[in-house]
Amino acid sequence: MTEPEQPSSSAGPSGAADLDAEARKIASGYAFPGPALELGALLHGGRCLPEAPVRIPLGMLNRHGLVAGATGTGKTKTLQLVAEQLSANGVPVFLADMKGDLSGIAAPGQGGEKLVERAAQVGQEWQAEGFPAEFYALGGVGHGVPVRATVTDFGPVLLSKVLRLNRTQEQSLGLIFHYADAKGLELVDLKDLRAVVAFLVSDTGKPELKGIGGLSTATAGVILRAITAFEQQGAGDFFGEPEFDTSELLRTAPDGRGVVSVLELPGVQDKPQLFSTFLMWLLADLYADLPEVGDLDRPKLVFFFDEAHLLFNGASEDFLEAVTRTVRLIRSKGVGVFFVTQTPKDVPGDVLGQLGNRVQHALRAFTPDDAKALKATVRTFPDSGYDLEEVLTSLGTGEAVVTVLSESGAPTPVAATRLRAPRSLMGPVGDAALDAAVRSSVLYPRYAPAVDRESAYERLTAEQQAAEEAALRAARDAEAAREAEEAAAREERAARAPRRDESLAGQVRGSGLFTSLARSVGTQLGREISRSLFGTARQTPPVGRPEARGGGTAGRTGGRRRGLR
Repeated sequence: MTEPEQPSSSAGPSGAADLDAEARKIASGYAFPGPALELGALLHGGRCLPEAPVRIPLGMLNRHGLVAGATGTGKTKTLQLVAEQLSANGVPVFLADMKGDLSGIAAPGQGGEKLVERAAQVGQEWQAEGFPAEFYALGGVGHGVPVRATVTDFGPVLLSKVLRLNRTQEQSLGLIFHYADAKGLELVDLKDLRAVVAFLVSDTGKPELKGIGGLSTATAGVILRAITAFEQQGAGDFFGEPEFDTSELLRTAPDGRGVVSVLELPGVQDKPQLFSTFLMWLLADLYADLPEVGDLDRPKLVFFFDEAHLLFNGASEDFLEAVTRTVRLIRSKGVGVFFVTQTPKDVPGDVLGQLGNRVQHALRAFTPDDAKALKATVRTFPDSGYDLEEVLTSLGTGEAVVTVLSESGAPTPVAATRLRAPRSLMGPVGDAALDAAVRSSVLYPRYAPAVDRESAYERLTAEQQAAEEAALRAARDAEAAREAEEAAAREERAARAPRRDESLAGQVRGSGLFTSLARSVGTQLGREISRSLFGTARQTPPVGRPEARGGGTAGRTGGRRRGLR
């Protein structure tokens, strides 16, 4: 393990004897007796004064800080410089790597003529050194051990920020989370959340929330559309299991140095709301899990929150309140937070008031808005002998205006500072080396494979299928019962009706017409038989006889008379 750099003997009052009164006053404000990180050397009177080092007490790094400055002024190198020294002092560090430049912290730096010259200017004994690092990636998008969170653990406030919901919609989302928690419906990924929202506006689910305000169909539609759009951006990979245990960020290497956790974010640069809110989730999760420890001689973790302005853009009051509360209280749990952004005005005043350590790189004043931001920045610094408006616009790359908290908690004098150079590689390592480091990590087998266990989606889907099957069975049973009733009714009617010969002959014989006809035929036949037997049968007259021609009654009478005679 490389010992952390200690201030040179010239840093004390005797070493500052040749400085003018103002420079001595500034230098004395940074002459701390306890362990401290070396930031650089004082710039005063147009000169860099290596005998007047600018430092920050190690025990004050849990009082939070701000690293600000225009693009290209050296903020990333400042993060790397501070992270290296924290690691060397046994303090774990978390870095958000927006451009992929910080992966070089794991590899020794490359010396050169300019670097040697700069080291001499600030009184630095530079030597190349790499530091223990662990690389992470949101949802596995990019190079790193996947970092995932469950929707339940992420919570409605942070999720509303990601989905860009308004206050009313945020409150409705909170109601949905409350219902899911009360019913034991685990919201692991986005499909779980979508399933619960869809259920609560269905005919079956609508009554569930009536007693606590209900969920309007319009609001549910907005939330569902936001979730769908979010998934289409590929954000679904960031929610799920196994969920990342934020205690992994507190690890130290076998040699005692703190592990530098680098969250690789180039793969999600087009999703600023997502990664900024995820960083806040990491911080909030740490706050929830860590015990109270009060003031320590060194922090348990220092967390660098890059592109901090993205966290606060469009944030609701509830969100800002949650961030402010977390930042204010996490100090007592041994965690220091440094926000990294372009100007202090990017950070809300309530949060800015918690940041005791300031490293302000150069600002530009090309536009009226730039000039206004510059004046606002100057007002956030303590009074000093510097014309800060001029100094802040004339600082070179790797130079900054610094004020920190002393060991007693009082702010140090404002000091224009030329910063030291990092010892590790100032640039990214190759993709092959990065992938090899990731796959050799002890955390990779634990977090790399995604897990999709039974949760709200599966439960609600199973319940819906069971309800549909039950409804189908009930419909079939009702139809069978109806048919049985109809059959019973038919049988009952058949039992009450007289029995009939259902054959055709029987039907004919049983008809009234047949009976009447049979009776008539029988009567006529009987008459004919009687006439035949008793001589009363009708005789047909011979042809040519008068009777045959209709001779009338007389003819017929005469004939009968003749016969009688």
